Amino acid sequence: MAKKDRKKGKADKPAKKAGKKATLASQADRHVLYEKSVQSPEDEIDLIRQFYANHRKVKPRVLREDFCGTATLTCEWIKANPKHRGIGVDFDREVLDWGRENNVGKLTAKQADRIELIEADVLKVETDPADILVAFNFSYWTFQTRERMLAYFRRALASLSDDGLMLLDFYGGPDAFTECVEKTKHEGFTYVWEQANYDPLSGSVDCFIHFHFPDRSKMEPAFSYRWRLWTLPELRDVIMEAGFSDITVYWEQADDEGEGTGEYEAVEKGEADPAWIVYVVAEP
Repeated sequence: MAKKDRKKGKADKPAKKAGKKATLASQADRHVLYEKSVQSPEDEIDLIRQFYANHRKVKPRVLREDFCGTATLTCEWIKANPKHRGIGVDFDREVLDWGRENNVGKLTAKQADRIELIEADVLKVETDPADILVAFNFSYWTFQTRERMLAYFRRALASLSDDGLMLLDFYGGPDAFTECVEKTKHEGFTYVWEQANYDPLSGSVDCFIHFHFPDRSKMEPAFSYRWRLWTLPELRDVIMEAGFSDITVYWEQADDEGEGTGEYEAVEKGEADPAWIVYVVAEP
């Protein structure tokens, strides 16, 4: 089963310029590279609609994206339907400002009126009720204790509308608990995912995204994250304790060669794959 590119979190400053000569790394924008290598907002919007339709008879209008970063997904939600509203929440002003200029700035005036980006802590923010609350790219793993994860899910539950759903992505399998470096080539650069310093006692892990370029220059690290590697049973227990009534796990389907198809189906039992990606839908 193919891995979805793991990704985001706290942005680091770009690597310093190598000497006086401008390198490809020194001229690159890490947010642009990140969006090209990690995100696929059109596909994620399709999945959100599919999951919501599986659980609700009405259509969702308000999407809240926690840890929204540059708000790429929220902007795509706005563009998908003139009745959509989007709320993005992130504590990182620099990333939000980049998103306002480069993503919200590309929306029409009417579209931009339907989006709100909030600089705040997701544990404290107050927003309008959301039909869908998403926390993607595993960013909620920044909560490294059960107490803080429980507090987040309780806040998420309180932020949902009557027909609201919470959607999370999650990765696991034996490979998830190893220190590793994975490289993926893209046009003009190589995306490097590094999982380092895994501590089996606490579950904490340091993860980095690097970008390498054909002129041998590097943006390293471009992004860094300190997460706890949760297991799915742990997470399900915390979600239910927070007050949600039901959880559905959607497992990515594979083709004959074992590669992920990008299609997800609800499952009652998983597979003992070395690496897997699922989406978790939690109902109030």
